[in-house]
Amino acid sequence: MRLDAPRRAARLTMLTGQAWIGLVAYDIARLAGFARLCAWLRRRRPARRHHAGTADEIVWSVDEACVWYVKRVACLQRSVVATWLLRRHGIAAEMVIGCRPLPFDSHAWVEIGGRVVDDLAQYQRAYTVLNRL
Repeated sequence: MRLDAPRRAARLTMLTGQAWIGLVAYDIARLAGFARLCAWLRRRRPARRHHAGTADEIVWSVDEACVWYVKRVACLQRSVVATWLLRRHGIAAEMVIGCRPLPFDSHAWVEIGGRVVDDLAQYQRAYTVLNRL
């Protein structure tokens, strides 16, 4: 066992707790409407200092929080929370909303530097981008 394993476990637990709280906050904030939620996310800038966790650890923590959440989490909720948490920890993330016309489908994912970090890269090719937040 590596010496930093307990520290990493504590960091992942903290990040997962923050992600779970973000999922709750999203459910409350969406009552104000989608436009306000988008405006709120646009105002969230990456922190000037990098805090705990790598991008992979933060995305893993959001996925883990989704497993333990009280209801099924859709891609939009997961992507908003992942983008917020990545930015909160100093990583410049961008949420992307896209759609496919036939058969119609929409999807949201998170990119860092143009690379999909919380989903499959194929969404960039298969979906037309509607918005980047």
